[in-house]
Amino acid sequence: MRGQWRWPALAMFAAGYGANQFVPLLALYRRTLALTDADATAVFGVYALGLIPGLIFGGRISDRRGRRPVLLAFTALSLLATAVLMTGQWGTAGLYAGRLLTGLVSGTVFTAGTAWVKELSGDERAGAGARRAALALTAGFGIGPLVAGPLAQWGPAPQVLPYIVHLALAGSALLMLPRARETVSGARKSDPPGPLLPPSASSARFRLVVVPLGPWVFGSVTLVFTTLPGHGTGPTGVLGVAFPGLLAAGALAAGVVSQRLGRRLYEAGAARGSTTAAVTGLGIVAAGCAAAAFATAFPGIATAATAALILGAGYGICLIVGLREVEEIAAPEQLGALIALFYSLAYSGLAVPFLLALIAPTIGYPQALLFTAAATTLTMAAVFLSGQKSYRARPERNNT
Repeated sequence: MRGQWRWPALAMFAAGYGANQFVPLLALYRRTLALTDADATAVFGVYALGLIPGLIFGGRISDRRGRRPVLLAFTALSLLATAVLMTGQWGTAGLYAGRLLTGLVSGTVFTAGTAWVKELSGDERAGAGARRAALALTAGFGIGPLVAGPLAQWGPAPQVLPYIVHLALAGSALLMLPRARETVSGARKSDPPGPLLPPSASSARFRLVVVPLGPWVFGSVTLVFTTLPGHGTGPTGVLGVAFPGLLAAGALAAGVVSQRLGRRLYEAGAARGSTTAAVTGLGIVAAGCAAAAFATAFPGIATAATAALILGAGYGICLIVGLREVEEIAAPEQLGALIALFYSLAYSGLAVPFLLALIAPTIGYPQALLFTAAATTLTMAAVFLSGQKSYRARPERNNT
């Protein structure tokens, strides 16, 4: 039945919301718990410690056991993760534990959900599954801080009320998921487990395009969540802790808009053996890092917002290009595992703001961000020079 992809997409949306509802609250916790820059980025980044095993094993388990049971179990676990985060008002232990659990949930739901959305979109236009998964993920990432920020700034119980919305969303997804058709057949469930790295990960296209592109997916937009609110905005007046949420939402809205451009560039470039889409995404990320350097040198709402929009646009293009590449490369029985590997690469970019927090006290945030822009530019050049050859050996698209 057409349209069933909406239910796993809703679970992905709820997981993305749960991951980023924390962005504006981090500004609140900086004040109420007296967090340093390193503390704040560590609390934000511990998410990745749960995320990586969720990504790696969630995709593999769902390839063999089925998409539905995996998403049901981990959407339910997301309720617990948010409940634990509510205890963070009394100390950082609750924040660390809640973010760790949120990462585990997110990694599993993102990989199994992306594969399920793709499979439920299998009889539609090529790339429909990747587009829908990227949109659900990005919308959740953007709407989470957009809602949580004003609630934390002007609502009652600012360290509790924002989390209630996620509980309602995840609970709704949990009720709707059984309506979606299972796409993993009984024959596949009886297959022996595959290798940790699926064979398709050794393809030239994955190694030369997806691997270098991946870390900049979240290495870009995470700067909007952590670095810009602390060092690039200046006084925010009555907006207070709502402004980081608005900043993140603006960046992710730019990511949603740019995904259409990324998809068109990908389809046009892949047809003629070009890495135009990947190079464009990386170029925009480099420009965003330079704009962030300017914002930290001259803090203000306008400079921070400009940098956030550019970084968000780069994130959107890199995300859709990475997912389209994986969709093209993976064999059906390896889809979840290869999506997991791509997301693992993407989320390794969470280390970028943490590294900046370590080196910026020595050289300053503007200089550190200019080095980041230079690193992105070098990555762009490497993808352009080495990726062209991999595109010329492009395999046939897998429509299964």
